[in-house]
Formats: sequence, structure tokens, C-alpha cells
Amino acid sequence: MKMLLVRKFRVLILMVFLVACTMHIMIDLLPRLERRGPEGRPACSCPPPAASPPRAAPRWPSKHTLRILQDFSAEPASNLSSQSREAAERAAAAGGGGGGGGAGGGAAAAAAAAAAERPRRLIAPGAPRPPPPAAAAAAAAAPLAALFQHPLYRAALPPLADGDLLFNVNSDIRFNPRAAEQPEWQNEDNEEFLPTGETSIDSYPNWLKFHIGINRYELYSRHNPAIEALLQDLVSQKITSVAMKSGGTQLKLIMTFQNYGQALFKPMKQTREQETPPDFFYFSDYERHNAEIAAFHLDRILDFRRVPPVAGRLVNMTREIRDVTRDKKLWRTFFISPANNICFYGECSYYCSTEHALCGKPDQIEGSLAAFLPDLSLAKRKTWRNPWRRSYHKRKKAEWEVDPDYCEEVKQTPPYDSGTRILDIMDMTVFDFLMGNMDRHHYETFEKFGNETFIIHLDNGRGFGKYSHDELSILVPLNQCCRIRKSTYLRLQLLAKEEYKLSLLMKESLLKDKIAPILYQPHLEAMDRRLRIVLKAVSDCIEKDGYDNVVENDFNTDVNTVTTER
Repeated sequence: MKMLLVRKFRVLILMVFLVACTMHIMIDLLPRLERRGPEGRPACSCPPPAASPPRAAPRWPSKHTLRILQDFSAEPASNLSSQSREAAERAAAAGGGGGGGGAGGGAAAAAAAAAAERPRRLIAPGAPRPPPPAAAAAAAAAPLAALFQHPLYRAALPPLADGDLLFNVNSDIRFNPRAAEQPEWQNEDNEEFLPTGETSIDSYPNWLKFHIGINRYELYSRHNPAIEALLQDLVSQKITSVAMKSGGTQLKLIMTFQNYGQALFKPMKQTREQETPPDFFYFSDYERHNAEIAAFHLDRILDFRRVPPVAGRLVNMTREIRDVTRDKKLWRTFFISPANNICFYGECSYYCSTEHALCGKPDQIEGSLAAFLPDLSLAKRKTWRNPWRRSYHKRKKAEWEVDPDYCEEVKQTPPYDSGTRILDIMDMTVFDFLMGNMDRHHYETFEKFGNETFIIHLDNGRGFGKYSHDELSILVPLNQCCRIRKSTYLRLQLLAKEEYKLSLLMKESLLKDKIAPILYQPHLEAMDRRLRIVLKAVSDCIEKDGYDNVVENDFNTDVNTVTTER
């Protein structure tokens, strides 16, 4: 009798275990069954409610993620409150139904549904809205086109020798797409592949054309059609894998595309009009995605062409990040906030916590995508410490901040004692001052070209943080050295004229980006103000030392050819 009771008890325990397992499996499968409806297999036989505008709901995380759904973000920094948008949608739907009746109400509901499906620009209430893109582009088309037709923007480089090209490319060049998927892009089995089976360079992906076009004097030529095509690829190519970038203080993601190209993704952390808090040190400031985009356009308008192509993109955090990443550390940081938005925070030194999570609306988030330079295994780069690097300390000052003759010491130190590297530093100084970027601690050059090459303007995310303050300490290199290229000086004077006003040119150029507006209007106005400060600093140097001692003539006999001897 006792054995019989024991057996019954064991059977009862087994039944309870089986019921619990069954319920657990059903809970896991329920979200997937709900998602099968839009694919043509309805989840239930009940008819849908009539005239009900569809609401964009977040895509539920799959398996195991449900266990962390109780986490929440106290600061969805980069987006508006979800309640405000939902309230607006409900008000629009109610207004359409009450005012039109019958067919009018149905049309209003359809319009509201279409509006809910459109990508939304993540910009806070109260910020100035941009004009319609078509009208704005038509009204401001002339200045930018006229600028690039100006003789200063048509000066030719000398013919390029083999040693001036980063890659010596023949018409039968081949690349290995399987190697491109690997971090080091190495072809271990020495097999060669073409993207389409053709031998023409025209058949190559645009990121490869960009790499092939790099030379001793520029990252890309003025009218390289591959650059515009590459910008389009950055916003349209399918994302096939995502991983966190190691190093750095804030979260960045490496995204790989279907055509084997790669880009660095910086997510949106602040709205356009937010300024850096006055109590923030420069080394703890946020990195802004729109600053990366604006820096590329500013660099091109200044005719430096030293910033890799950058474009803005609206990314689906569920489908294009979480579902394609193999980085478990990144995947584990995804959760759903109390506002029913998808969020994640990754791993980094600053601002990677639940309190500083990046949240979508409901799972869409803005970000900048910067095209990768050629892999270091193919084209090595040398990292240089910026002579005017800041101390990155709360109390200590750098030597240049206390020694007014610091530039004389720099000019006696290689590589600044010969060639044009000191003039490259001046170009970078002007570039950073116009953006308000205080975070230029190092810079890079391509090792193949030695010291006879340009500086690559990488990592510009801490620019455009304050429009109400001009950080004059950024201009110290120019004030101390009193040197500038003639071509740079003439272009700055040109951009100070009313017909080529820098703010208008930037506004027109930035309207081409998919997530425009990129800059808050006061940032554009601040660039005009800072440009006048730069010209005043050069004028003071000329008055003190003389024109020929300050302005380095990098032109030959006329403005048609730039001297590139270094």
C-alpha cells in the first residue's frame, strides 16, 4: 500500500512537471504566432475591427528575452515621450472620424495609418521644423553648385604616380567577399572572386571604389560619383551583422552590409537643440551622431576631403541590430521600457547602463553611419599624438596652455620641422573650431605615404555641442604659429561672403541627408560667427608678422593648380 502511494505521488509530480513545460513552451511561442498574421496566416479567425487605424507595435524579443522585460530606462535620452505621439495619433483619428463621417472618416483613418507608418524624425517639440525638402532644395540649389564651380574649387592636383595611390589597381583587380566578412579581410585559400563575375572596376561595390580612389592628397576626388553612391548605400544596404566596437568611451557598433561593406554606427543620444551641459568636461561630453554627419559636409565645403563619407539612417533596432548580432554581450542588454519601446545599452566606459539606454520609437532609432577606411591589414595607418592635445584632467593644464611660445618648440620637432604637416594641423584647427570640437587628441595618416600626406579627420562626434559659446582655446595653434595655407585662407574669405555664406551652404548640403534636418539653426549661425573669428585671428597675425610670413602660397603660377610638394 505504501509503495502504491509513492508511485502515485511520483506520477503526480511528473504530470505537474509536464504541464509546466507545456505552459513554458506556449509562452515562448505566443509572440511568434502573433507575428504570423501579416504574412498571410492569420493568428485568429475573428474579423478585424472596422475603421481602426493600425498602431505600430514593437516587435517582441524572441526566447529568453522575456525574462528581462521588467528592466526599464529612466532616461530614454534620444527620443520623445511615447505618450505624446500616441495622444497625437488618437486626436488625429478622432478628428477625422467626427468631422467627415462615412467616407470622410475612413479617409482620415487611412491618412492617420499612413502617417503612423512613415519614418519619423526624432526632434523635440519646439524645435524649428525644416521647409519641405523639394521647395528648400529648389530655393537653395544655386549657392552650393556655384561654390563648386568657383576657380578655388577647381584647382587640379598633379598627375598621380604609382607611389601616390594607396592601392595600385589594374582593370582585372579581384576581391574576396568571404574574406571581407572576416575582421581582418584576409584570403587564406588565395581564391579570387568578382562581385558579378565581370572584370571591370565599374562592377565593384561603391565602398571598394572609395578605397581604390584614396591617394596621397585626398580621401576622394571632388566629383567622384562613387561617393554619392556610397552615401546612398549607407542608408539602403541590408545590414547582415552587427557587433560592438572595442575601445572608446561610448557605444559604437560595427555594421556589415550585404555587399560586404562596413560602417561605424553612432546612435542618437541627444535631440538637435540640446547643448552640452555647462558643467560637463570636454572628455565626458556625449558623442553626437549628427555631428559626424555635419562634419563630413563641412569638410567637403572647406575642400579638405579628409573625412570618410557619413550618412544618417533610421535603423530598426529589432530587425537590423538585435536579430542579426552574434555579439552576446550586446544582445543581452536589450529590453522593453515601461513606455513599450525597445531599448539597449551595450558595453562601454561611459553612458552604457540601463539609466542611459538607447530607446527607439517603438524600435526605430537614428544614427550616423561612417564608411570604413581600408582594413589595417591592407593599408596601415600611423597614429600621431596631437601636439595641442588637452590634458584630459580635471585640474591639470597642458603645456601649450601655459607656454605662449609652445609652437616654436613644435616646429623644431619632426615631422613639423619640414614639409607641410604644420599647415595640416592649422587646417584641422580651423575645422575643429568651426564645429566647436575640443576632443582632437590624436590623428592618423596612411603609413604608405610617410610624412608626405594629409591628416585624416576621424572621430568628430564631440563637435556641435554648444552654439551659444565659442571655445577660443581651440584656435590656440593658429594664434601661436600664425601660419595658414593660401588656398585655405582664400576659401575661408570666400565662405564669409554673403553669396557663399557658410551657414546657407551647410544647410543646403545637409538637406540631402535622409534624416534632415541635421543641425539646429543656431549651430549654423554659430559657424558664420566662428568663421569671422578665424579670419580676424589670421588678420592679426598678418598685421604682426607680415602676409608672406603667415600665408603659405600653395599655388603655382595661378589658381588653377595646387602645389602639392611636401
